[in-house]
Amino acid sequence: MIDTGNSTGQAMKRMVVGIAVLIVLTALLFFFAPESFYPWAKAIHILAVISWMAGMLYLPRLLVYHADAEKGSVQSETFKVMERRLLRGIINPAMILTWVFGLWLAWKIFAFQGGWLHAKIGLVLILSGVHGYLAAAVRKFAEDRNEKPARHWRIVNEIPTLLMIAIVILVVVKPF
Repeated sequence: MIDTGNSTGQAMKRMVVGIAVLIVLTALLFFFAPESFYPWAKAIHILAVISWMAGMLYLPRLLVYHADAEKGSVQSETFKVMERRLLRGIINPAMILTWVFGLWLAWKIFAFQGGWLHAKIGLVLILSGVHGYLAAAVRKFAEDRNEKPARHWRIVNEIPTLLMIAIVILVVVKPF
């Protein structure tokens, strides 16, 4: 039996409460201990990036398998639940936190200076576009309107990996 009812709502509520608590605690730290905010902002940014990337690496793989599942089958319906929960519960919130804390760090620490930083932001914009493409795909799969073969999703699966490699090199090496 596929679980799409009450436990999904409960999981979403827990996720929203968790994010709200994180936001409140972060805001309190920002306002009452600004000298301690930088390491926390950096830590939250790194955790959000890891969560975002985990989802961005896993979601296209789910779409590969979903593309091969027969529409209306139990397997297809299970993939719909998995994709929706992954997107709404992990990938979307993680992307938002990545952007919020990343932009704060770029402003506060680097004053938006540095070619490497501009290139990184450009690549993160592209990654956000891939995120949007995957979100649209999840909606199409949910409506049984996917027209792309599994091979397409295998290729799409490599894009976040390539972007991640380039972004990490820019951040660590700062080549320009």
